[in-house]
Amino acid sequence: MGKIHCGNTLGRAHGTQLVWFGTVPRMSLSTHLRQTLLDQFQSGHWRAGDRLPTERELSDQHGVSRTTVRKALLELKLQGLIEQTVGSGTYVSERAGDHLGRRVAQDSSRYTSPAELMEARLAMEPAIIDMAIRNANAADLQRMDRCCDEAERATTLEAFEHWDAELHQAIADAAHNSFVANVFELMKTVRAQGDWGQLKKKSVTPERRLAYQAEHREIVEALRDRDAARAREHTLAHLLHVRQNLLGY
Repeated sequence: MGKIHCGNTLGRAHGTQLVWFGTVPRMSLSTHLRQTLLDQFQSGHWRAGDRLPTERELSDQHGVSRTTVRKALLELKLQGLIEQTVGSGTYVSERAGDHLGRRVAQDSSRYTSPAELMEARLAMEPAIIDMAIRNANAADLQRMDRCCDEAERATTLEAFEHWDAELHQAIADAAHNSFVANVFELMKTVRAQGDWGQLKKKSVTPERRLAYQAEHREIVEALRDRDAARAREHTLAHLLHVRQNLLGY
């Protein structure tokens, strides 16, 4: 029989069963159980359509009350990972893989530094220009124009940053490649995190914002002209300018 710690709570394991005692944990038992079940989803232990153990079985396996099990299952249901049918049981939802993928992306974005994001942008954004020029249609270019218009009309830095990110996403989406679009969605998620926003707030002056707006227009015009070399050149110059202002190198 071994001891198991969860936050400030101390327990003992009896086989696969946990008996909890001691002070109130930093992580509640339902949260701890939910994370354990999530780990099993992510490891492939259960797949879409699989039936989960009953509440009683989960309660016995993990040494927690059925109330705790219900709370954990409710959280998973709200996340779209499971479906519950009265009289039949609890099943892994058909969209569980999609939801887990988004969760992993969101979790990973929290640990990406502004320097790492900037390095990735410098590598990826010029590299997709050829695809964007080859595949962009009139609607894509109109979307880019709208992003530029809205960024120039923005009355707050937050609104400007939103439309700035939307423009770069629009360029990525113009490649009409789902993998590229998903990667740029993740980069946009990182841009929405606090560290990037704080650095942007400290670094952007009215003069720099005007320069960014002009650079955005140059990129879009080069894409409209189907001039790959010019579009890459403007994209790289813009990103190097942002890095200098944001990170100082």
